Order: sequence, then C-alpha cells, then structure tokens
Amino acid sequence: MNIQTPVLCLTLFAAALASAQQSPIGYKPAADADSKKTILLKDFHPQSALHAAVHEIPRAKFPVIDVHNHTNDARGIGDRVEPKELVARMDALNIKTIVILTGGWGDDLRKLIDTMVKPYPGRFMVFEQIDWSKIDDPNFSQLMVRQLDDSVKRGARGLKILKDLGLGVRDKSGKLIPVDDPRLDPVWEECGRLGIPVFIHVADPEAFFHPIDASNERYEELIEHPDWSLYGPQFPSMEDLLAQRDRVFAKHPHTTFVALHFGSWPENVDFVEQTLETFPNVMIETGAREGELGRQPRRVRRLFLKYPDRIMFGTDEGAAEEMYRNYFRWLETEDEYFPYAQYPAQGRWMIYGLGLPDEVLKKVYHGNAEKLFAQFKKQ
Repeated sequence: MNIQTPVLCLTLFAAALASAQQSPIGYKPAADADSKKTILLKDFHPQSALHAAVHEIPRAKFPVIDVHNHTNDARGIGDRVEPKELVARMDALNIKTIVILTGGWGDDLRKLIDTMVKPYPGRFMVFEQIDWSKIDDPNFSQLMVRQLDDSVKRGARGLKILKDLGLGVRDKSGKLIPVDDPRLDPVWEECGRLGIPVFIHVADPEAFFHPIDASNERYEELIEHPDWSLYGPQFPSMEDLLAQRDRVFAKHPHTTFVALHFGSWPENVDFVEQTLETFPNVMIETGAREGELGRQPRRVRRLFLKYPDRIMFGTDEGAAEEMYRNYFRWLETEDEYFPYAQYPAQGRWMIYGLGLPDEVLKKVYHGNAEKLFAQFKKQ
C-alpha cells in the first residue's frame, strides 16, 4: 500500500469534519428569528448603505422670503431667538425676510412690531389674528373688522387663521365653529378690501385623522403628542373641514387666501392641484411639509412647474440654520434618499430633491411673496 494513502484519508476526513461543523448558508429564515426582534423602534437607527450624491447647500441660491414662521411670535408658538442673532443667521443663509404669522392683536401686536419689525426694516413682517374670546358677542363680526383695520394700521400685513377654527373654537353652547361660519364673512371681505392675504391652516396631516395603531405612518409622532390626534366622533372629518374651507374660497373670490401646509393635504397632490385649478384666488406654501412632499418628488415637481406663480417658500419649523439648509437642498438639488429636516419625527422615510429650475426657484423663494405684499414695499 502506498504510504501516502493513510495521510490522504486523514486529511479528507479532517476536511469533512470541519465542513460539517460549519454553519451552511441556508435559504430559509431562522426558526427563532421573531424572538430575536427585540430592538425598540425608538432605538432603531439604520445607517443607509446607499452610495448617493450629497450636495450641501449652505446658502440659498437666491434671496428667500420665509412666509410661514413663528419665531419670537406673540403667542409663544415658535423659537425664541435674540433678534440680532436671528438677523445674522438670515444674512448667512440669504434669507431676505421672515413672516411671523402669530402676531396677535392690540398691545401684543404693537410690542412685536416695535421689537422685530421697526428695528430691522424689511427683515420681518407680522400678521394679526382673530380674537375668538369674543365669538359669542352679538357684534362679533363688526368687532373683528375693526380689530383687523386697527392691526393693519399698526403694521400687520395679513390675517393668520390657526387650525383651531373648525377643530377647537366653540361657542358658549359647546358647538364647534365651522370654517365657513357666516360671522366671518365680513372679515374675509375686509381682507379683500384692504388687499391683505388670509393665511389659513385647516385640518392637519391625514394620519392624524386615523387610529393611533400599527398601521399609522406617524405612530411615533402621535404617541409623543396624543393631543394632536383628530380621530374620533368629536372631530369633523378631514374631508368635511376642507369642504368648509373651499366654500369660503368660493364665496370670497376677491380675497387672496394662502392655503398653508401645501394646501393642507400634501399627501394628496391631485387634490391640491384641483384646489389651484378651481380657485384662482388661492396660493399655497411649503411650511412643515417637506417630509410629505419630498417622498413623491416627481409628482410634486410637476405641480411646481405647472403653478410656479402660486407656490411660496415657508418652513414653520423654527429658525435653525440646518433646517433651512435642508430645505434648500430639497428644492435646489437632485440628491436622493436623504432625511428631511425633522426626521424621524414625522415618519420613517427619506426624501428626494426636486432640482427646480432657476426661473421657478426665484418665484418660489421670493418673487411670489413680493407680488403678494407689493402694496407694502414702500411702507
């Protein structure tokens, strides 16, 4: 017998044993896989392996007017930033003007104008609001018209309607005041006569009207803020609220309305397009809806290109520099699959850049807002 034969046999046996001891690559899930899925959603932060282009935009390509902000407002909704610091940020970012929507009325409005508008000419605008505490007054309509006139004389540049109209404002009987309540008709008409816009927020993200369960794409956000949920018989449906709003648009064609948060239904761009087609007195803006819009870039871009004169830049997300730069990246670049400004607060998805052409970008960034506020240019 060849002396190498036993050695060869031992070698083959050792190799076979080693092979048997290794775990083979299989094609079925592990039997205990479900029991090992123990990471909490709040602790899940996957790092994308996608090799995608990154174009940071430290400064907007063209001057910007942010038409939807609450920083240093009269109602305590927005960030508090020392005015000089805020102006320095604006200069660095190429932000020409910020519109502070929640300016209140009376002394609160005066104080905001004295501290933000007058010391920094051209850098800030302020809007007034309705005093809902007077809703049961028999002269409510006349009182609000006089308040509006007074606010505009003081320096207000528009009227802001928060989402509490239709969802939270009630009369003394407990009845919700609908968006198309006839007591507001004289106010809408007065805005038209004065030539000032009505910035109106109606309803909220579609998911807020759904149950807070495992099928809700904004589950984490609603668990964090359960008072934001609008699900249940105590609330009107989203469709009913928007129908109320649209009746106001139709009834007051000589008043300019800005349907905030991209027409209040950014998840349904077909509906938003229909709104713009139906109501020539309506404009929209992008405030706090970058997340919804950025995940459907092709459809949204088509709307920007179809209605470049009807869409304005807004944020409604504070005054952080990184937030603004994220918005600039979304509008200016064609980058793919990157986090929106508040990720993952609104939902666990990524967004894609629109890459808007310069002629559209100029209108969205500042041109459309300048036309809207043209009567105040020399004041």
